[in-house]
Amino acid sequence: MIFDFRLKVFYTVAQRLSFTKAAAELFITQPAVTKHIKELEHQLNVQLFRRNGNTIVLTSAGKILLQYAEKIFQTYTDLENELAGLNDVEAGTVHIGASTTVAQTILPKILALFKKTYPLVNFTFIQANTDVITQLVLAEKIDIAIVEGAAHHPQIAYAPFAKDEIVLVTRANNALSKKAEITPKQLLNIPLILREAGSGTLDIIFNALNKVGINPKDLQIEIRLESSIAIKQYLLYSETATFLSIQSVISELKYNELSIIEIKGMEIFRTFQFIQLHGKNSKLIELFKRFCLANYNLK
Repeated sequence: MIFDFRLKVFYTVAQRLSFTKAAAELFITQPAVTKHIKELEHQLNVQLFRRNGNTIVLTSAGKILLQYAEKIFQTYTDLENELAGLNDVEAGTVHIGASTTVAQTILPKILALFKKTYPLVNFTFIQANTDVITQLVLAEKIDIAIVEGAAHHPQIAYAPFAKDEIVLVTRANNALSKKAEITPKQLLNIPLILREAGSGTLDIIFNALNKVGINPKDLQIEIRLESSIAIKQYLLYSETATFLSIQSVISELKYNELSIIEIKGMEIFRTFQFIQLHGKNSKLIELFKRFCLANYNLK
Protein backbone atom coordinates (compact mmCIF):
# COMPACT_ATOMS: atom_id res chain seq x y z
CA MET A 1 0.00 0.00 0.00
CA ILE A 2 1.23 3.49 -0.84
CA PHE A 3 1.13 5.60 2.30
CA ASP A 4 3.05 7.94 4.57
CA PHE A 5 4.51 5.58 7.16
CA ARG A 6 4.31 8.27 9.84
CA LEU A 7 0.53 8.39 9.31
CA LYS A 8 0.42 4.60 9.51
CA VAL A 9 2.21 4.75 12.86
CA PHE A 10 -0.33 7.28 14.16
CA TYR A 11 -3.23 5.17 12.88
CA THR A 12 -1.90 2.05 14.62
CA VAL A 13 -1.30 3.84 17.93
CA ALA A 14 -4.79 5.37 17.73
CA GLN A 15 -6.33 1.94 17.12
CA ARG A 16 -4.41 0.22 19.93
CA LEU A 17 -4.09 3.23 22.29
CA SER A 18 -0.67 1.82 23.16
CA PHE A 19 2.80 2.76 21.90
CA THR A 20 4.09 -0.68 22.92
CA LYS A 21 1.42 -2.63 21.02
CA ALA A 22 1.78 -0.38 17.97
CA ALA A 23 5.54 -1.00 17.94
CA ALA A 24 5.01 -4.78 18.05
CA GLU A 25 2.41 -4.67 15.27
CA LEU A 26 4.59 -2.50 13.02
CA PHE A 27 7.81 -4.42 13.72
CA ILE A 28 9.63 -1.27 14.95
CA THR A 29 10.88 -0.17 18.37
CA GLN A 30 8.80 1.83 20.85
CA PRO A 31 11.26 4.79 20.68
CA ALA A 32 10.75 4.79 16.89
CA VAL A 33 6.99 5.01 17.39
CA THR A 34 7.44 7.90 19.83
CA LYS A 35 9.74 9.67 17.36
CA HIS A 36 7.25 9.33 14.47
CA ILE A 37 4.38 10.67 16.61
CA LYS A 38 6.45 13.64 17.83
CA GLU A 39 7.49 14.48 14.27
CA LEU A 40 3.88 14.31 13.12
CA GLU A 41 2.75 16.54 16.00
CA HIS A 42 5.52 19.02 15.13
CA GLN A 43 4.55 18.93 11.45
CA LEU A 44 0.86 19.56 12.22
CA ASN A 45 1.53 21.84 15.22
CA VAL A 46 -0.98 19.95 17.42
CA GLN A 47 -0.94 17.42 20.26
CA LEU A 48 -2.41 14.09 19.14
CA PHE A 49 -2.36 12.04 22.36
CA ARG A 50 -2.72 12.86 26.05
CA ARG A 51 -1.57 10.76 28.99
CA ASN A 52 -4.36 9.55 31.30
CA GLY A 53 -2.66 7.70 34.14
CA ASN A 54 -1.02 4.61 32.64
CA THR A 55 -2.99 4.90 29.40
CA ILE A 56 -3.19 7.33 26.49
CA VAL A 57 -6.22 8.92 24.87
CA LEU A 58 -6.73 10.84 21.66
CA THR A 59 -6.98 14.61 21.86
CA SER A 60 -9.59 16.45 19.81
CA ALA A 61 -6.98 16.97 17.10
CA GLY A 62 -6.08 13.29 17.27
CA LYS A 63 -9.70 12.26 16.76
CA ILE A 64 -9.97 14.49 13.68
CA LEU A 65 -6.74 13.10 12.23
CA LEU A 66 -7.94 9.52 12.85
CA GLN A 67 -11.11 10.18 10.86
CA TYR A 68 -9.12 11.50 7.92
CA ALA A 69 -6.48 8.75 8.18
CA GLU A 70 -9.21 6.12 7.82
CA LYS A 71 -10.54 7.90 4.70
CA ILE A 72 -7.02 8.22 3.26
CA PHE A 73 -6.20 4.52 3.73
CA GLN A 74 -9.55 3.49 2.27
CA THR A 75 -8.85 5.69 -0.78
CA TYR A 76 -5.45 4.04 -1.20
CA THR A 77 -7.10 0.63 -1.00
CA ASP A 78 -9.70 1.57 -3.63
CA LEU A 79 -6.89 2.85 -5.89
CA GLU A 80 -4.88 -0.36 -5.57
CA ASN A 81 -7.95 -2.51 -6.19
CA GLU A 82 -8.81 -0.58 -9.36
CA LEU A 83 -5.23 -0.77 -10.63
CA ALA A 84 -5.13 -4.49 -9.91
CA GLY A 85 -8.27 -4.85 -11.99
CA LEU A 86 -6.29 -3.62 -15.00
CA ASN A 87 -3.97 -6.62 -14.80
CA ASP A 88 -6.40 -8.77 -16.80
CA VAL A 89 -6.55 -11.52 -14.18
CA GLU A 90 -8.27 -14.45 -15.83
CA ALA A 91 -11.50 -15.72 -14.37
CA GLY A 92 -10.91 -18.87 -12.40
CA THR A 93 -11.08 -20.52 -9.01
CA VAL A 94 -8.73 -20.19 -6.07
CA HIS A 95 -8.94 -22.68 -3.20
CA ILE A 96 -8.55 -20.85 0.13
CA GLY A 97 -8.13 -22.14 3.67
CA ALA A 98 -7.78 -20.57 7.10
CA SER A 99 -7.24 -21.62 10.67
CA THR A 100 -10.15 -21.12 13.05
CA THR A 101 -9.40 -17.67 14.49
CA VAL A 102 -8.65 -16.11 11.11
CA ALA A 103 -11.65 -17.79 9.49
CA GLN A 104 -14.07 -16.54 12.12
CA THR A 105 -12.80 -13.02 12.79
CA ILE A 106 -10.89 -11.65 9.80
CA LEU A 107 -11.58 -13.41 6.50
CA PRO A 108 -15.40 -13.21 6.14
CA LYS A 109 -15.31 -9.47 5.38
CA ILE A 110 -12.26 -9.80 3.13
CA LEU A 111 -13.82 -12.66 1.16
CA ALA A 112 -17.03 -10.67 0.64
CA LEU A 113 -15.08 -7.63 -0.59
CA PHE A 114 -12.89 -9.82 -2.80
CA LYS A 115 -15.95 -11.35 -4.51
CA LYS A 116 -17.52 -7.92 -4.95
CA THR A 117 -14.33 -6.52 -6.50
CA TYR A 118 -13.59 -9.56 -8.70
CA PRO A 119 -16.98 -11.15 -9.52
CA LEU A 120 -15.46 -13.40 -12.23
CA VAL A 121 -13.10 -15.03 -9.74
CA ASN A 122 -14.60 -17.93 -7.82
CA PHE A 123 -13.22 -19.44 -4.64
CA THR A 124 -13.73 -22.35 -2.28
CA PHE A 125 -13.09 -21.93 1.43
CA ILE A 126 -12.17 -24.42 4.16
CA GLN A 127 -11.89 -23.71 7.89
CA ALA A 128 -10.03 -25.99 10.31
CA ASN A 129 -7.26 -25.83 12.89
CA THR A 130 -3.71 -25.01 11.81
CA ASP A 131 -2.55 -28.65 11.62
CA VAL A 132 -5.44 -29.69 9.37
CA ILE A 133 -5.10 -26.66 7.07
CA THR A 134 -1.36 -27.27 6.73
CA GLN A 135 -1.96 -30.88 5.72
CA LEU A 136 -4.50 -29.77 3.10
CA VAL A 137 -1.92 -27.37 1.63
CA LEU A 138 0.65 -30.18 1.54
CA ALA A 139 -1.92 -32.41 -0.20
CA GLU A 140 -2.51 -29.64 -2.79
CA LYS A 141 -6.21 -29.41 -1.88
CA ILE A 142 -5.76 -25.72 -0.90
CA ASP A 143 -3.88 -23.14 -3.00
CA ILE A 144 -3.36 -20.50 -0.33
CA ALA A 145 -4.17 -20.34 3.38
CA ILE A 146 -3.78 -18.06 6.38
CA VAL A 147 -2.88 -19.71 9.68
CA GLU A 148 -1.58 -19.00 13.16
CA GLY A 149 1.11 -21.10 14.78
CA ALA A 150 4.86 -21.47 14.70
CA ALA A 151 5.29 -24.83 12.93
CA HIS A 152 7.32 -24.78 9.72
CA HIS A 153 7.43 -27.36 6.94
CA PRO A 154 10.24 -27.26 4.35
CA GLN A 155 7.75 -27.80 1.49
CA ILE A 156 5.75 -24.71 2.45
CA ALA A 157 6.46 -21.02 1.79
CA TYR A 158 5.53 -18.69 4.66
CA ALA A 159 4.83 -14.95 4.41
CA PRO A 160 3.54 -12.59 7.15
CA PHE A 161 -0.05 -11.36 6.91
CA ALA A 162 -0.97 -9.54 10.14
CA LYS A 163 0.07 -9.19 13.78
CA ASP A 164 -2.33 -10.28 16.51
CA GLU A 165 -2.41 -10.28 20.32
CA ILE A 166 -3.80 -13.06 22.50
CA VAL A 167 -5.32 -11.93 25.82
CA LEU A 168 -6.73 -13.60 28.92
CA VAL A 169 -10.45 -12.83 29.21
CA THR A 170 -13.30 -13.65 31.55
CA ARG A 171 -16.97 -12.77 31.90
CA ALA A 172 -17.43 -9.16 32.97
CA ASN A 173 -18.63 -8.44 36.49
CA ASN A 174 -17.64 -11.78 37.99
CA ALA A 175 -15.03 -12.28 40.74
CA LEU A 176 -12.22 -12.88 38.24
CA SER A 177 -12.93 -9.68 36.30
CA LYS A 178 -12.17 -7.63 39.41
CA LYS A 179 -8.54 -8.78 39.17
CA ALA A 180 -7.10 -6.18 36.80
CA GLU A 181 -3.72 -7.94 36.88
CA ILE A 182 -2.48 -11.31 38.12
CA THR A 183 0.90 -13.01 38.37
CA PRO A 184 1.65 -16.03 36.18
CA LYS A 185 1.43 -18.32 39.25
CA GLN A 186 -2.08 -17.06 40.08
CA LEU A 187 -3.15 -18.37 36.68
CA LEU A 188 -2.80 -21.89 38.10
CA ASN A 189 -5.78 -21.25 40.41
CA ILE A 190 -8.16 -20.19 37.62
CA PRO A 191 -10.35 -22.74 35.77
CA LEU A 192 -9.64 -22.38 32.06
CA ILE A 193 -11.26 -23.11 28.72
CA LEU A 194 -8.68 -24.11 26.12
CA ARG A 195 -8.66 -24.94 22.41
CA GLU A 196 -8.28 -28.49 21.14
CA ALA A 197 -4.95 -30.18 20.43
CA GLY A 198 -3.60 -29.13 17.01
CA SER A 199 -4.68 -25.51 17.48
CA GLY A 200 -2.02 -23.00 16.50
CA THR A 201 -3.37 -20.64 19.16
CA LEU A 202 -2.85 -23.30 21.84
CA ASP A 203 0.77 -23.88 20.78
CA ILE A 204 1.55 -20.17 21.06
CA ILE A 205 -0.13 -19.90 24.49
CA PHE A 206 1.82 -22.87 25.84
CA ASN A 207 5.11 -21.45 24.52
CA ALA A 208 4.39 -18.12 26.24
CA LEU A 209 3.52 -19.86 29.52
CA ASN A 210 6.72 -21.90 29.45
CA LYS A 211 8.73 -18.67 29.09
CA VAL A 212 7.30 -17.32 32.38
CA GLY A 213 7.88 -20.60 34.23
CA ILE A 214 4.40 -22.10 33.98
CA ASN A 215 4.06 -25.75 32.95
CA PRO A 216 0.85 -26.10 30.88
CA LYS A 217 0.28 -29.50 32.53
CA ASP A 218 -0.34 -27.68 35.85
CA LEU A 219 -3.24 -25.61 34.48
CA GLN A 220 -6.81 -26.21 35.66
CA ILE A 221 -8.53 -27.06 32.38
CA GLU A 222 -12.30 -27.18 32.81
CA ILE A 223 -13.12 -27.94 29.17
CA ARG A 224 -11.63 -27.91 25.66
CA LEU A 225 -13.64 -26.49 22.76
CA GLU A 226 -12.92 -26.24 19.04
CA SER A 227 -13.81 -22.64 18.17
CA SER A 228 -13.67 -19.12 19.55
CA ILE A 229 -17.45 -18.81 19.19
CA ALA A 230 -18.09 -21.88 21.37
CA ILE A 231 -15.51 -20.73 23.90
CA LYS A 232 -17.09 -17.27 24.22
CA GLN A 233 -20.56 -18.74 24.72
CA TYR A 234 -19.28 -21.06 27.47
CA LEU A 235 -17.39 -18.16 29.05
CA LEU A 236 -20.50 -16.00 29.31
CA TYR A 237 -22.21 -18.58 31.55
CA SER A 238 -19.29 -19.73 33.72
CA GLU A 239 -16.68 -18.54 36.20
CA THR A 240 -13.81 -19.52 33.89
CA ALA A 241 -11.23 -17.61 31.87
CA THR A 242 -9.64 -18.25 28.50
CA PHE A 243 -7.01 -17.03 26.07
CA LEU A 244 -8.47 -15.52 22.90
CA SER A 245 -7.37 -13.34 20.02
CA ILE A 246 -8.09 -9.67 20.69
CA GLN A 247 -9.68 -9.67 17.23
CA SER A 248 -12.32 -12.16 18.35
CA VAL A 249 -13.49 -10.27 21.47
CA ILE A 250 -13.65 -6.65 20.25
CA SER A 251 -17.47 -6.63 20.26
CA GLU A 252 -17.77 -8.31 23.69
CA LEU A 253 -15.28 -5.85 25.21
CA LYS A 254 -17.12 -2.91 23.67
CA TYR A 255 -20.45 -4.01 25.16
CA ASN A 256 -18.89 -4.92 28.53
CA GLU A 257 -19.66 -8.63 28.24
CA LEU A 258 -16.05 -9.73 28.70
CA SER A 259 -13.08 -8.24 30.57
CA ILE A 260 -9.33 -8.58 29.99
CA ILE A 261 -7.11 -9.79 32.83
CA GLU A 262 -3.50 -8.66 32.45
CA ILE A 263 -0.77 -11.18 33.37
CA LYS A 264 2.25 -9.46 34.89
CA GLY A 265 5.34 -9.77 32.71
CA MET A 266 3.52 -11.70 29.99
CA GLU A 267 2.30 -10.54 26.57
CA ILE A 268 1.37 -12.91 23.77
CA PHE A 269 1.80 -11.69 20.21
CA ARG A 270 1.74 -13.78 17.06
CA THR A 271 1.84 -13.30 13.32
CA PHE A 272 -0.85 -14.74 11.08
CA GLN A 273 0.89 -16.15 8.03
CA PHE A 274 0.10 -16.95 4.42
CA ILE A 275 1.12 -20.50 3.56
CA GLN A 276 1.39 -22.18 0.15
CA LEU A 277 3.49 -24.87 -1.45
CA HIS A 278 6.87 -23.73 -2.76
CA GLY A 279 6.63 -23.24 -6.52
CA LYS A 280 2.83 -23.31 -6.58
CA ASN A 281 1.80 -19.81 -7.58
CA SER A 282 -0.52 -18.04 -9.98
CA LYS A 283 -1.90 -14.58 -10.74
CA LEU A 284 -5.03 -15.46 -8.78
CA ILE A 285 -3.08 -16.48 -5.69
CA GLU A 286 -0.95 -13.32 -5.82
CA LEU A 287 -4.06 -11.20 -6.38
CA PHE A 288 -5.75 -12.71 -3.33
CA LYS A 289 -2.67 -12.16 -1.14
CA ARG A 290 -2.37 -8.50 -2.22
CA PHE A 291 -6.08 -7.97 -1.65
CA CYS A 292 -5.89 -9.41 1.88
CA LEU A 293 -2.96 -7.16 2.78
CA ALA A 294 -4.70 -4.08 1.35
CA ASN A 295 -8.06 -4.69 3.05
CA TYR A 296 -7.07 -6.03 6.46
CA ASN A 297 -8.05 -3.94 9.48
CA LEU A 298 -9.77 -1.16 7.55
CA LYS A 299 -13.17 0.01 8.75
